[in-house]
This record gives sequence, structure tokens and C-alpha cells, in this order.
Amino acid sequence: MKRDSRLSGVLHVLLHMAERGGPATSEALAKAMHTNPVVIRRIMAGLRERGYVRSEKGHGGGWTLACDLAKLTLRDVHEALGEPSLLAIGNRTEAPGCLVEQVVNAALGRALDEAEAMLLARFGAVTLADLSADFHRRLAAHRQPSDLETVHAD
Repeated sequence: MKRDSRLSGVLHVLLHMAERGGPATSEALAKAMHTNPVVIRRIMAGLRERGYVRSEKGHGGGWTLACDLAKLTLRDVHEALGEPSLLAIGNRTEAPGCLVEQVVNAALGRALDEAEAMLLARFGAVTLADLSADFHRRLAAHRQPSDLETVHAD
């Protein structure tokens, strides 16, 4: 099963945007996510609807952050992406006739629901400011370039 990496990719892009300080084009962001600019525009639209980013058209335009990183959580971004599935495992059959399989599904279902609730709670406790602070600690330790074009040059 293919994993949905949009959350990771969007968080990556949002942190680059925070570092950039100015507008970033869909093309530059697509390069960072190794995808097509159309995909970026589609993903960023959900963030724009929530007021997390804004976009400006024309020369010098692009995407910019529209919110405080200290108030934006991983859960907020996950929800803006349409709440993609967090776990890649599930039951073999949704409505089994076999009583054994019903027992298995009930047990797995409860465990998966609990795991997802814990993960979402953790996502709600981590802000993008937390990620940015971790980035800055790592940057100071490694002295690596942080600009979008340099880091993601082909």
C-alpha cells in the first residue's frame, strides 16, 4: 500500500516558507516536494481556505504564510489536507459473515481507533514553531544552507 506523504511534504514546504520570509512560487515549492506545481496549488488551496497561507498572482507573487507558526499545529495541517488516513492497516473485510473474523475486526478496530486518537492528540500538541525551533537547532549544529533553492538543487 502506498503511503500518503502529503502531510510530511506540506510541513516541509511550510517550514521553508517560514525561513524564506517572502513569497515562494508553486514551481519552487514543487521542486522541494518533488512534484508538479499543480499538485502544490491543489494542496495549498486547502491551507488557504483555513487562513494558513495566502497567494499573490503576478511578478513577485507566490505563496506566503498567513498565520503564526506558534498557533498552527500538525493536526491543523492534517485537517486542512482533508484528514488523510493515518494508518495503513485495516480489516480484511468490512462486513464479514464469519464470527471469528467479526471478533478480529472488533479488536483491531478498537486498537486502531485508540492509536489514531493518540496520534491526533500528539499532532495537536506540536506546533510549526516547535518544528522551526528544532530546525534552527540542527542548522546551528550543522551549518547547512536553509534556502529552498540551495537545499533542493538537482
